[in-house]
Amino acid sequence: MIWQFAQRYFRARKSTTAINIIAWVSVGAIAVGAASLITVLSVFNGFTGLVKSLYSSFYPTLKVVPAKGKTMLLTDAQLREVAAISGVAHYSRSVEEKAVLRNQKEQTIAVVKGVDSLFPQVASVQNKIVRGQYDLSSANGYQAVFGLGVENALGIDVESSFIPVNIYMPRRDATFNAAMPEQSIHNGIVYPVGTFAIQQDFDSKYVLVDLAFMQQLLDLAPGELTSLEIALKPGASENQAKRALQALLGDGVKVQTRMEQNATIYNVMQTEKWVTYIFLSFILVIAAFNMVGSLSMLVIEKQKDITILKAMGARESLIRRIFLSEGLIIAGAGSLIGLFLAVTICLLQQQYGLVKLGGGSFLIDAYPVEMHLSDFVLVMVTIIIIGILASWYPAARAARQPIALKAT
Repeated sequence: MIWQFAQRYFRARKSTTAINIIAWVSVGAIAVGAASLITVLSVFNGFTGLVKSLYSSFYPTLKVVPAKGKTMLLTDAQLREVAAISGVAHYSRSVEEKAVLRNQKEQTIAVVKGVDSLFPQVASVQNKIVRGQYDLSSANGYQAVFGLGVENALGIDVESSFIPVNIYMPRRDATFNAAMPEQSIHNGIVYPVGTFAIQQDFDSKYVLVDLAFMQQLLDLAPGELTSLEIALKPGASENQAKRALQALLGDGVKVQTRMEQNATIYNVMQTEKWVTYIFLSFILVIAAFNMVGSLSMLVIEKQKDITILKAMGARESLIRRIFLSEGLIIAGAGSLIGLFLAVTICLLQQQYGLVKLGGGSFLIDAYPVEMHLSDFVLVMVTIIIIGILASWYPAARAARQPIALKAT
């Protein structure tokens, strides 16, 4: 009965046209707010998904790093036990360290990362090669694959230059001797054979070399590593594999998921998303003021109906629920229209890329869009809460109205 009254009040023609206009303005404002929220949140999801896909080309699903210090020692027996863990598909050993790179007169600072032959199984750098090839073999001298930014900084042409690049790293536990500084550093040479381009953070920072070269350059033991990178089988649980690895290797190491490896950028993106959600929610708050006005005028118009209902024995709670339901109908109609608009806009953007990114230096041409069910639920819950709060005062006012039947 409550919803029948509310629906009739919503659809029925009012004595004052302004009441109908304000009601539909409220519906329209909620629709615009809901569509804006869903669309913007979907764009944030699209950018997050893009960043994750880029980072997955270089960072593994799980990464084991020392809890303290720079290196850890993993025996062959431990590595076999790692491979036997349920869900683990591949693992790759790696050693990385900052170094000074020099190519004739040009020099720069980069992170040199030594990887074994299984690295392409846990990352997909080999699919991001833009010049040359991915080849870290050492048959004719140690070879290296450079990030695009490092290559440009050193003035290297991997396709036509055969000049080696010098790598300088500090010796372990060595004290600096100003008179003979060369005694404090190791020097090695690598031959550029390929260039990868993933994302600026990687391209301007990393150089990939053979693991044995790095262990030799840093005086490391064969099982001494800075990280163990792990790829999981399709469908395997990250959390279960992480717990199993932590239990196997003990407290001397930390096991990081891909999100934990890049916690800063993911936290920033999530913070931006929620701040945007809060600001766009003010559109719905503005719509709530329209609802208050519309329902207040409706209460004034339906004074006789309220009086008759009370004379027939209706309690104040029944009157209150009728007008609360009226507010929820307005909010619900606006939210459904808004969600339909948002889905339409997002599908058109996914299919045709209507809104382009400015400039021509991006990996994609148009804003990425990725719709998540959780965002739809969040927006619907937000609208319902705002609708109830906006309807409460007019509904309470209607419930408190005294019985005043008068003969006409």
